[in-house]
Amino acid sequence: MEQRWRRGCCLLTVALVAAMVLVSAPSAKAKLSPGYYRTTCPRVESIVRSAVARKVRETFVTVPATLRLFFHDCFVQGCDASVMIASGSSDAEKDAPDNESLAGDGFDTVVRAKAAVEKACPGVVSCADVLALAARDVVSMSSGPRWTVELGRLDGLVSRAGDVAGRLPGPDMRPDALAAMFADNNLTVPDMVALSGAHTVGFSHCARFAGRLYRSGAGADPSYYRASYARQLMAACPRDVGPTIAVDMDPVTPTVFDNAYYANLARGLGLFASDQALHDGAASRPAVEGFARNQTLFFEAFKEAMVKLGRVGVKSGRRGEIRRDCTAFNG
Repeated sequence: MEQRWRRGCCLLTVALVAAMVLVSAPSAKAKLSPGYYRTTCPRVESIVRSAVARKVRETFVTVPATLRLFFHDCFVQGCDASVMIASGSSDAEKDAPDNESLAGDGFDTVVRAKAAVEKACPGVVSCADVLALAARDVVSMSSGPRWTVELGRLDGLVSRAGDVAGRLPGPDMRPDALAAMFADNNLTVPDMVALSGAHTVGFSHCARFAGRLYRSGAGADPSYYRASYARQLMAACPRDVGPTIAVDMDPVTPTVFDNAYYANLARGLGLFASDQALHDGAASRPAVEGFARNQTLFFEAFKEAMVKLGRVGVKSGRRGEIRRDCTAFNG
């Protein structure tokens, strides 16, 4: 009887251990939820919004810089704040050539917001979630739409400059190549066109598009339909200018998040070849024309696309952590 008791006890212990493993095992896929911090950090959204608002009052560059930072983060290794990591013994994502043009104000916005959140809820909210909230807030603070942000991301454990090449849209990419890149991130052509509308508040350094202005022996790219726009850009960006000069992506309403970007494309005012190509591409043109006619349609599509973008490559379980400092891994 004693042997049967011992065997039963051992079987019960094994069962309990197995149950504990099942409960604590990381999920295969993170489950994001708008109310993820409802009990652990209920004021997180207002804390982030206040920090972002202070930064926007200091400089409008905060808006496009933070929004672009979110895109660049999610398209490389997923939305895990890996772009925030500072380089140490090896180069991190932020120091890859395609990320060197990211404005410091975007990084500063996230660092400030995270610091404010840490004071209220230490060790609870990830930098990835802070960045997702900040991206939403800068859009709404520049007259754009506001949407519900899904939360529950963990911060990534890897940040390598070598992982960036070929994963971010380039200024000269054709619509089919862009569409393939977005499809790799579960984003459709309408999503791609809607997210491109973020250029309505963006800016670019001259070197990013100088190839269209100063083609070898051929003058400006003829897809600058308006010669006056090409002359305007040449005046702002002399040949062989350094990386310090930048111009607005939207020359009409550069500080307002609106649908002017799409109307600009119809007038030949797309700064990048990839922007103008959206108007000319057979698959993308219907969305461009629809968004140009109807700002509400654009806003709804943009909100939906941002939610989908925020789900890309989300980390959970042992694949992530909640950083104390957004610029450095824990430990």
